[in-house]
Amino acid sequence: MAHAESGPLSAASSTPTVNAAVTRSHSADEEKNLQNGSQLEKTESKLAPDLAAAVKAIEAADPQPEHGEAPDGGLRAWLVVIGCAVGACATFGMVNAWGAFQAYYTVQVLAGTSPSTIAWIGSVQYALVFIPGLVVGRVFDMGYTKLPLFCASVVLVAATFLTAQCTQYWQFLLCQGVALGIASGTIFGTIVGAPAHWFKHRLGFALGIMALGSSVGGTLYPIIVRNLIKRVGFPWTMRILGFIETFLLAILIATVERRLPPKRHTGPFIDLSAFKSVPFSLYGLSSFLAFLGIYTVLTYIDVSAVSEGISEDFSFYLLAIANGFSALGRIIGGLVADRTGPLNVMIPATFIAGIMTYIWPFATSVGGNIGIAVVYGASSGVYVCLLAAPIVRMGRTHDVGVRVGMSMTLVALGAVAGPPISGAINAATGGFKFTGVYAGTAVMAACVFMLATRYAILGRFWGKV
Repeated sequence: MAHAESGPLSAASSTPTVNAAVTRSHSADEEKNLQNGSQLEKTESKLAPDLAAAVKAIEAADPQPEHGEAPDGGLRAWLVVIGCAVGACATFGMVNAWGAFQAYYTVQVLAGTSPSTIAWIGSVQYALVFIPGLVVGRVFDMGYTKLPLFCASVVLVAATFLTAQCTQYWQFLLCQGVALGIASGTIFGTIVGAPAHWFKHRLGFALGIMALGSSVGGTLYPIIVRNLIKRVGFPWTMRILGFIETFLLAILIATVERRLPPKRHTGPFIDLSAFKSVPFSLYGLSSFLAFLGIYTVLTYIDVSAVSEGISEDFSFYLLAIANGFSALGRIIGGLVADRTGPLNVMIPATFIAGIMTYIWPFATSVGGNIGIAVVYGASSGVYVCLLAAPIVRMGRTHDVGVRVGMSMTLVALGAVAGPPISGAINAATGGFKFTGVYAGTAVMAACVFMLATRYAILGRFWGKV
């Protein structure tokens, strides 16, 4: 075989030694090539499982790669964020204005009904902002966006107009508590997952802009309600609010849309397998603990200021100050989170909010209460605006709705239990010092579980998450 391959060279050469040398050279080259081929086959067989695993991981992370990565900007993406912010303003504006409504109901429409009984209207409304997320999140993953937003908007506006006609407790409970709460929760459960379809690397900033809407609503709505009731009366106050919400919700419906197609296999509405994830479970527990205490200061700061001798007219604006600086915290927190990771921003901010909660009952002067409102508003704003950001990063974008929905249900449990517990402690002790201890400890416990979530994700103490 070797002689046949080297025949032409042998005819051209007159020296048999040269022919033999060439033959040995060819044989050596063939043997070397065979060895290299064998090594290459071994290398390829070693790499093949790793490559297959990588491909499967990529396919699992993005089952429809033809839609590309999130644009992280552009007119359409920012219109979605603006629409979400407007929706948050319309929903949380009414929710955060509850203090003004409670004060009016206690002395006017529902005079004679105990304040704790009246407070249940606000508690039910507040809890229902989060509870529908369990169902709405799955509906969002199924591809429905405009329909739930439109239906909820109609109910929200109708409930607002009907509240103007209410004269009895059960009527207020149904209209302002249940109907308005469910409508607000349906809207919030839909818009909280929308930015993740359009933003990835700048998601924190997008969520901060969206949360800015709730701060604006929380600042303006109580002032609007308090002043309009004095000037035009309660019925026309509610009708004016209804017209304002009609305008805001029209912008919401026109701008908010999902980018990715619906998930092909949606599964059950409640996907309990998500709790098999240690980070998800730890973070859900931290959210529940945080909302047992995170809104205690915002709920009672004006009441505690009045109890210390500060005028009622000024004390009312402490909540507006807190909400105003909350807006600042939400924007800055979102920007920093895109660089360092949401948990790395949320943990220190929540820690500061916990410290302020401990200090709050001991503030007896105007300056002290303003300082608490400023620092607490900014730090709690960082936590609230980034609440959904870690959950978005714990799985695929296509089923972000159901994960956020389940987490928000845990938040709702804390939100509905926290204020009554704080109120009961205040009633039992006759002051706010032990209320501050309870709420501050709940917030600090939330920090501990956020640290545990961070370690469960990274497996170490340092890193971006």
